[in-house]
Amino acid sequence: MAVGPATFPAKMHNVSGFELGTASAGIKTPGRKDVVLMRVCEGASVVGVFTKNSFCAAPVSICKEHLSKTAARYLIVNTGNANAGTGEEGWNDAVATCSAVAELCDVDIAAVLPFSTGVIGEKLPVEKLISALPKAKAVLSENGWLDAAEGILTTDTRLKGASQQYTYKGKTVTLTGISKGSGMIKPNMATMLGYVATDAGVEPELLQKLLIEATDCSFNRITVDGDTSTNDSCMLVATGKSGVVVSESDQEGLSAFKQALTAVMQELAHAIIRDGEGATKFVTVEVESAASQDEALRTAFDIAHSPLVKTALFASDPNWGRILAVVGRAGIENLDLNALQIFLGDVCIVSNGGRDAGYTEEAGQAVMDAEEILIRVVLNRGDITERVWTTDLSHDYVSINADYRS
Repeated sequence: MAVGPATFPAKMHNVSGFELGTASAGIKTPGRKDVVLMRVCEGASVVGVFTKNSFCAAPVSICKEHLSKTAARYLIVNTGNANAGTGEEGWNDAVATCSAVAELCDVDIAAVLPFSTGVIGEKLPVEKLISALPKAKAVLSENGWLDAAEGILTTDTRLKGASQQYTYKGKTVTLTGISKGSGMIKPNMATMLGYVATDAGVEPELLQKLLIEATDCSFNRITVDGDTSTNDSCMLVATGKSGVVVSESDQEGLSAFKQALTAVMQELAHAIIRDGEGATKFVTVEVESAASQDEALRTAFDIAHSPLVKTALFASDPNWGRILAVVGRAGIENLDLNALQIFLGDVCIVSNGGRDAGYTEEAGQAVMDAEEILIRVVLNRGDITERVWTTDLSHDYVSINADYRS
């Protein structure tokens, strides 16, 4: 179940200097695409952001270690097994995977970054993974985005991709990316897995800064269930092949790149919410006129995480009292109840400390019946606005997660 039409672009623009190859290792399901190898050209910048979960998977720790040592040349992804909660054995399996890629592709082991996603706590069938590497290498192509988007999925029901181009000083800059994620989504950094590549030239320090900024207004603003995965990783690669250099000394060029990067990242993040496990609604929660960013985000996420609000959304029930109660418990100091307003779409449901005088159940119902819903809280305390995106909570979410290992 997913919200709205499929959004995978008809055209995924190739990024010169970045190739993807996909194969099937049968890690969990025979015949399913579950191994993706990505090759990065020499001289490219590669940066990442990772889960803040203390039980982070072995591949996450190894990625961080390898990125600190040398420039990345290969990224290897497997689905069907998270290699998380697997202790020293899991670490050794991830190292063995990197070693196999390094030997196959004639690079240093530190130039290989591993990624895993799937069931937590089970041994990685590393022999199967390694056996599929030559097949993935044989089909490496700058046109490999579609197969790779399929190869990184787990409980997802849709491919997730985004691609943009813009022209700067007569040259075309491309940004293309894929992501996966459907449940265990409140990334607290990025998404479960995300890979974006551009042919712009960006030095690693600046690229890392830009990735953090783009993540904070995209993947760090989504939640399906409030759970942060052990394996969340989001990578950004800049090959420099377009001839356009992004730098802080050129503010016009920097602004154009940031705008395109944010658009790609938000499109990938929204695709995760639209494909949230059991989702029937795409919900934007916007908190306006807050005194601080923390206040706005805390209130928005409290609404987005409330099981009572989420089940009302699933039922298309305009039970505005549930939203009011969440705002009241969000820990806003000295909250003026008479000053705040709450809206469903353009329909004001709360003002002057209670039900708005002009509100009707019919108007609220019309908003809640839609697949896409905006919940807007106006605190009238300051000039900060923040928004997060979430889903409803359906019977299917429970079924999917109850049966996940079956």
